[in-house]
Amino acid sequence: MVALSAAKRAAYAKVLPRFWRAAAAADAQQAEWFQQLVGKGNAIVLVSEVAEGLDGFAIGMLHSAPPVYDPAGLTCTIDDFCVREPLLWPTVGVALLHGVRAQARARGASQVVVVCGRHDTAKRTMLDRPGLSLASHWFTGRA
Repeated sequence: MVALSAAKRAAYAKVLPRFWRAAAAADAQQAEWFQQLVGKGNAIVLVSEVAEGLDGFAIGMLHSAPPVYDPAGLTCTIDDFCVREPLLWPTVGVALLHGVRAQARARGASQVVVVCGRHDTAKRTMLDRPGLSLASHWFTGRA
């Protein structure tokens, strides 16, 4: 999972170097973060394994919406969501997304929020499907 995350950060950093710049110890910190998540009761962690290793993974975090919103249940935010190569989004990515959504529903979630870089065409194409809508864009620049 750490290696897939590092590859994603490197690819994203080519597009927005300041926003996606990896910290000096990014991989070690990512490993520690993943270990913390796996033990949390509000985390859904799914992986797609093949003989050569991981093809992808998705981590959904269950939480309440901000108090000014009422989606009628928990929200499942999927931020850490990677596949080994873009061609795997329609297969591995879809399977991971379906798996997280099913587990989230079973645990009281009424909505899912998936984070995706604007430039990540393959992932965005996979997410542009019935049942999902683009809700927000983030804009970044120098302070």
